[in-house]
Amino acid sequence: MDLVSRIEHAISSALASAESTTAPPGLAAAMRYAVFPGGARIRPRLCLAVAAACGQKDHTIADAAAVSIELLHCASLAHDDLPCFDDAATRRGKPSVHQAFGERLAVLAGDALIVLAFQNLALRAAAASSLPALLMTVSRSVGMPAGIVAGQAWECEPRVPLGDYQRAKTGALFAAAAEAGALAAGAEAQPWCLLGDRLGEAYQVADDIRDVTADANDLGKPVGRDATLGRPSAAREFGLKGALKRFEQLVAAAIDTIPDCAGTPVLRALIRAEAERLIPEELLRRAA
Repeated sequence: MDLVSRIEHAISSALASAESTTAPPGLAAAMRYAVFPGGARIRPRLCLAVAAACGQKDHTIADAAAVSIELLHCASLAHDDLPCFDDAATRRGKPSVHQAFGERLAVLAGDALIVLAFQNLALRAAAASSLPALLMTVSRSVGMPAGIVAGQAWECEPRVPLGDYQRAKTGALFAAAAEAGALAAGAEAQPWCLLGDRLGEAYQVADDIRDVTADANDLGKPVGRDATLGRPSAAREFGLKGALKRFEQLVAAAIDTIPDCAGTPVLRALIRAEAERLIPEELLRRAA
C-alpha cells in the first residue's frame, strides 16, 4: 500500500470507530465531510516520512500519530471557517462544513474530531512506551500557550506579532508531526522539531502569498481574506517579492535542519516537491 492510501485507510478506520447506529447521524456525516476528501495530507506524510527516516519497521504507532495530527488539522479548518472567524463559504473546493451542515454541527464536528484524535492515539498506541510523550507532543501543538488555539486567538488581539502568530497557527502542528514521527520510531524528538517549525512557517507564508495571487477555484477556498479580516500576513508585511524570498529561505532552512540519517534524501525530496506544489517555480521566477 502506498503512503497516501495508507494514510486515507488509517483516517477512515479512525472515523469508523466513532460511527455507530446509536450516534447522531448528522454529526457523524459532518465529521466525515470535514475530513474527506482531504487536501495534500502533508502533516501525516511528514510524520510518516520522519518515522521511516528514523528506522521504524512497525507502522502502527506512526500511523496513529499521523492520523491524530490530521484529525486535529481538519478540526481546526472546520472551526476556522465559521462565521465568527473567517466566514469562509468554501474549503477544498466544496461548501465549508458550516455551509453544508449548519453552524451548530460544524462546531460539534470540530470538537468531536479533536476528541477523536486523542482517542485514536490512545487506542492505537496503548502498548507503546512512547505514548505519554506522543500525547504531550500532540496536545502541546493544539493548546496554549503556542498551539493552534493560541494561533487562532492571536486574531482576536489588537496587536499581532507575525512570527508568534505563524508559529502557533501553522508551525506548531508541523513541528508536532515531525517530532511524533521520531517518537513513534523510538528516536529523540528534539532534533526534528526545527524541521517541522521551519516547514510550518514556510507553509503559512505560502498560504499568505496564495491569498493574494491565487484564484479561488484553484485554491479551493476564498481569497483575499487576510486583507478583508485584517489578519497578519507575510505578503502584507514584506510585500509579495519579500514574502516569496522569505518562503525560499524557510524551505532551504527546513531542508538544512534535517538530521543526518538514511531517510534524508527522501525527506529532502518530499519538502522540495511540496514547495513546488505550494509556490510554483514560475511564480518565483516572475517575482525575481
